[in-house]
Amino acid sequence: MRTRLLVILAVFGLLLTACTDSGRDPHGVITLRFQSLAWQQESVAANKDLVAEWNATHPDVKVKYVQGSWDSVHDQLLTSFEGGEAPDVIHDASDDLADFAYGGYLADLRGLLSDRLKSDIPQRSWQTATFGEGIYGVPFLQEPRVLIADAGRLRKSGVRIPTPERPWSWAEFRQVTKKLSGDGRYGVAWPLKEPVSATLNLSLSAGGQLFHRGADGKVTVRLEAGDQLVPRTIHDQVGIDHSAPDSTLGSGGSDTLPGFFGGKYAMVPLGFSYRQQIVQQAPKGFDWQVLPAPAGADGLTQGVSPQTLSIAEDSPHKKEAAEFVDFLLRPKNMVRLALGDWMLPTGTEALKDPALHTAKYGWATGTALADRLSPAPAQSVRGYPEWKDKVATPAFQEYYSGAIGLGELRRRLEKDGNLVLARYQR
Repeated sequence: MRTRLLVILAVFGLLLTACTDSGRDPHGVITLRFQSLAWQQESVAANKDLVAEWNATHPDVKVKYVQGSWDSVHDQLLTSFEGGEAPDVIHDASDDLADFAYGGYLADLRGLLSDRLKSDIPQRSWQTATFGEGIYGVPFLQEPRVLIADAGRLRKSGVRIPTPERPWSWAEFRQVTKKLSGDGRYGVAWPLKEPVSATLNLSLSAGGQLFHRGADGKVTVRLEAGDQLVPRTIHDQVGIDHSAPDSTLGSGGSDTLPGFFGGKYAMVPLGFSYRQQIVQQAPKGFDWQVLPAPAGADGLTQGVSPQTLSIAEDSPHKKEAAEFVDFLLRPKNMVRLALGDWMLPTGTEALKDPALHTAKYGWATGTALADRLSPAPAQSVRGYPEWKDKVATPAFQEYYSGAIGLGELRRRLEKDGNLVLARYQR
């Protein structure tokens, strides 16, 4: 009898585990895990509020909010995928998806997404999450890189103030920063602790691509003329004009704000979302404004890696997960997420919202750049994270500091970089 009872308990335990592993409880209620990388207070609140609203109206499909971190998301997801414990709905960035998509960890969303969502987001944004024939994420938030400027200092200098309709060229930008420099102050501070994405994405304005895919589908690195304009401008501002300090090259964007508020730097190129920190931290009365990044031969075009929502291939409830994603990204909800993160939505309907077209805090300037945002050059390149970490980051850092010249930068990016990429393309 005791043996029989133990067998029954063991079987019941297995059944209970199976129910738990499938995300469905004994009453038939499905529970989806949504891992969010929101970190700013407003953004976390917006995400949690939307999860609560979903749960209040979907008694049979509940969503559990799981807090993730941008600092460790790639390794954390890789571990969870390999351990069979991945969240059902995954918040990430498009430039982190390639290896997961090709590795079979993410679901192909083509048959899961609503027609409304597919038509609302422009094709150029879908391209950022397309790998091979499949779509492995829904791009929903994006941010241009802009110039945050000391408005009073610019007015006093008499320089022409750029607009999205009449931006500075890279040559004019260099001249302006020279004019704004002197007496221990600088026209611009470049925070380039992570130099690769900033350099590559801004280089699209000059026609730079860096990664070139051949007829055989394989990618090689070539540092061509269009790829050189932005790096040479930064290098010359630091090493020749002395209109940018070398002390910020190893800094993150937040590290430059005290010097910016203190009048040491007239401008800082930053992601659009940094405006929230500036609003919170700027001294009372500090007058600042948002300017478009300089334009090259291709105008204000720049690369972006949008934030994305993906569904794990191992999720037993892909249909329900896709319905939750569709709910999160309804136009009004997408606006709430964008405002919470101080970023731009990808959806065309959301971008029409009046809240995104106000002059206050530079919203209108950023929104004017939305249709010039293109997939970042590295989006679909397998091995990009290793190439970036082991080759490109140290090479760009040494070039900007003056330790190596343009020829050595090219050799490292091309020769050393192609050896890395080749391993992923055999």
